[in-house]
Parts: sequence; structure tokens; C-alpha cells
Amino acid sequence: MDHHQVVIYLVAMAIGALLGWAAPGLGPGLEHAINPVLGALLFVTFLQVPAAELVRSLRDGRFLGAAVVVNFVVVPLVVAAMFTFLPADQAVRVGVLLVLLCPCIDYVIVFSGLAGGSNRRLLAATPVLLVLQMLLLPGFLYLLMGSELADVVEVGPFLEALVFLIAVPLALAWLLQAWAARRPAGQRVSDAATTTMVPLMAATLLTVVASQVPKLGGSLGDVAAVVPFYVLFLVVMAFAGKAVAGLFRLDAGAGRAIVFTGATRNSLVVLPLALALPGELAVAAVVVVTQTLVEVLGMVTYVRLVPRLVPADAPAQVVASR
Repeated sequence: MDHHQVVIYLVAMAIGALLGWAAPGLGPGLEHAINPVLGALLFVTFLQVPAAELVRSLRDGRFLGAAVVVNFVVVPLVVAAMFTFLPADQAVRVGVLLVLLCPCIDYVIVFSGLAGGSNRRLLAATPVLLVLQMLLLPGFLYLLMGSELADVVEVGPFLEALVFLIAVPLALAWLLQAWAARRPAGQRVSDAATTTMVPLMAATLLTVVASQVPKLGGSLGDVAAVVPFYVLFLVVMAFAGKAVAGLFRLDAGAGRAIVFTGATRNSLVVLPLALALPGELAVAAVVVVTQTLVEVLGMVTYVRLVPRLVPADAPAQVVASR
């Protein structure tokens, strides 16, 4: 499965789309399954991040600094530049902002690794990126939407996502790590859990797509209108990520990881926030899911092109401090 992840994810999304179209009545029930499957996916993701690596990532100041700059300085500036040109529909704008302002912390590890990126550094940085995005997202939304924010976004869903989709899976993962370090049984459980990464990702994508397709209705045009923005974002962030990696003088592996973290977005985690919006803004969730569809296809291209964009023998690159 590890060698065929991209194909598995694309097939899962295709099956989800067909299921959502053929049996729209399943949508509400599948929505209730999104958070549990997301929580399980994030638990497995965090399980691959040793607690000791978090301390190490804080010491790897050059890489962590580059990851923070590309995600929380460069990306907001790029999104702000695009914001004026987005469709006027409020739900569409909220959906685009939710998904583009939050860096991915799950399958970015997979795609970065396929392109020769530094997985362990990226894995170690994920808890920091996750906490920062949840703390900064409300502020970014307010800066871009102003008083409109109060009409559409509530604090409750943000806090609920932070606790149940981040804090709880992270705590459980680190508890299992502690057990695995002391008992063979714990190690066996940990090893078994990590093998479920690809199936859980596929299950998550299938569930999300199948639950949201029935909501398209007459909003297909509005959703289609954001696709060029998502494609443009991927193009711009490829070069912006390379520029940031060069600014921090990272080696090729770390530089490729920075390109990927700047381009991939956290659609699966912010989706519960979009689902919590009022009914008249339901299309925001579909806008978020659309980004996932575009991004997975974009990642196939990234895996092939990023090694050329950030070649292993690039001059003037030095090993990042650890």
C-alpha cells in the first residue's frame, strides 16, 4: 500500500463521489463518521512523531523557522492577494480561507517523502504547526473578513476541533509511545497501528467526498470557480517554498519538505469547522473538499517536479542546524 498510496487515494475519492451521487441519502450519516475517522487518522499520524522529536524540532531552529515563515507569513500574504478576486459568495470565501490558511500535517509527510523530502523534520514539526494554525486561524479570518466573521464563525467548533482532533489524539499517541518503550506488547500495538495509515487516509477521503457530493446541488458553478485559485496556489507556493528554503539555507531534503508544507493544506482537519457553519453556508464544506481533490492531483505533479525544483546537488546549500 505504501508504494501505491496516490492511486489508492484517487480511487477512494472516485468511489466516494460515485457513492455520494448514487446514494445521497447516506450523506448525513457519513458526516457523523468524519470526526471519528479523522481522529483515528491523526492519532496514527502523531504516533509516528516521537515525543522526544518535538523537543528536537524546537532546537532545529533553521528548519522550524522556515516552516513557520512559509506557512504563517508567506501563505497568508498569498491568500490575501487572491482574496479580492474570489467569488463574492460568502460561503465560498469562508471555505477557501479555512482550507488555505492551515498547513497540512498528515499526508504531506507521505508526499514529501516520495519526493526525497526530510520526513523526520517535517514529522517533528507537525505538532507545532498544528497548534499554531489553530491559534492563528481566527485572527487571520478576522483580518481578511472583518466584521463579516462574527456572522458566520463561532468559537465553539474551533475549540472542539482543537481538543478532540488534536489534543486527544496527540496525548493518546504519546501514551502509546511510552507503553511501547517499556513493554513488547505496547511495541506490537504501536507497530500494528502505524500500518493503518494508508487505509485510514483512504477511508477518510472516501467518507468526506461521499458525504459532501450530495450538497453540491446548484452550487457546482461556485465550487468550480475556486479550482483555478487552488491550482494557482500550488504553482505560487512551489516557488515561494523554494525561496524560503534558500533564505534559511536549508539542504535539499529540508528544502523539499518546506516546499511541500507550504503547498499542502489541512482540509481534512478544518472540514469539521466548515461543517459547523450555518445551513445557508453549507457549500463552504464542499469548497474545502474540492481543495483536497485538486491537491491530491497536484501532489502527484509535485512528487515529480519538486526534486528538479530543489535538486540534491544544489549549490550554496548547507545542512540545517540540528
